[in-house]
Amino acid sequence: MRKTVIKKLVMVALLSMIMPATGFAADTIKIGIAGPHTGDLAAYGIPTKEAAEMVAAQVNAAGGVLGMQVEVLPMDDQCKPEIATNAAMKLVSEGVDVVIGHVCSGATKAAMGIYKEANIIAVSPSATNPPLTQSGEYPNFYRTIAPDDDQGKLAATFATDKLGAKKIAILHDKGDYGKGFADFSKQFVEAGGKAKVVLFEGVTPGAMDYSAVISKVRREGADAVIFGGYHPEASKLVAQMNSKRMDIPFIGPDGVMGNGFLDIAGKDAEGVYATGPKDVSALAANQKARANYTSKYGKEAGTFFDQGYAAMQAILNAIEVSGGTDYAGLEKALKSSYVETAVGKIKFDAKGDAEGVGFSVYQVQGGQFVELK
Repeated sequence: MRKTVIKKLVMVALLSMIMPATGFAADTIKIGIAGPHTGDLAAYGIPTKEAAEMVAAQVNAAGGVLGMQVEVLPMDDQCKPEIATNAAMKLVSEGVDVVIGHVCSGATKAAMGIYKEANIIAVSPSATNPPLTQSGEYPNFYRTIAPDDDQGKLAATFATDKLGAKKIAILHDKGDYGKGFADFSKQFVEAGGKAKVVLFEGVTPGAMDYSAVISKVRREGADAVIFGGYHPEASKLVAQMNSKRMDIPFIGPDGVMGNGFLDIAGKDAEGVYATGPKDVSALAANQKARANYTSKYGKEAGTFFDQGYAAMQAILNAIEVSGGTDYAGLEKALKSSYVETAVGKIKFDAKGDAEGVGFSVYQVQGGQFVELK
């Protein structure tokens, strides 16, 4: 594995010698859009791609940025780390100035070292794994969504304080995102002292039958389940829990809160809770962005559309403020200049986390996720 990584980094170094230096594009600003555009998790990546394309079209129609047109280069990674590294290499070889993405935390982690070596900033709409910003390993990484430690604390507090849970089963999909959320949920449940974690276990993504782990949940007498992972596994878990008449709350993270879960889980989705980005639909900028989307596509925008739209707005503002795509200039602008976006007025802190964003708890009511006040 180490040899493979070294070979890829050598390739990046060679590519940087033959490509124009980042920040000196003569006629266009190239922005890579990396995420799952096909596969089971495409519902999380396509809204960001569409958001970026919309913002680019609007900016170009108004004359571009610094007199240059914005060129969007979508790159599919299917939320798979092994594909994400190849996607990142391809974007670097295409000479992108910045990247919007990746979407899933595991894929983001796999790609960030490649961008770091190429001196490219990436702004993710959805990669919530805390170490991506908190470890200091990826100073070129930014995000327009809050990290999982915030989300895990909210899920734990909601389960104990609002639902009154005393025995909590915490399940996860073993991935960077899912297990990270589960770890923080466990930490905050135990720190709160109001409930006991009676089961902490991983499930295998893609498996058809989760009856064994569901039996363990029943055997331990759990009165709530917190799950870390994405909607394909969550859909199967809630369906199989319902088939066994296990009427206990199910709480997932933002990887569950989306149309993908509603479509697959169907009637089994009703009553499920999920943490997700705060509802910003009252903001004029958000209303305008979503109205434009509905006018263009004839449907409501999907999961992470707001955060993808904001990421694109933030990076284009930084390019304009700094006068180009030079790394140091973009870094300074992102961390010092507030910008009005689809998720509100934001800038980024020293670690790369957006200031002014956060999470809420939602519940499926009447086939839709509704924010709980």
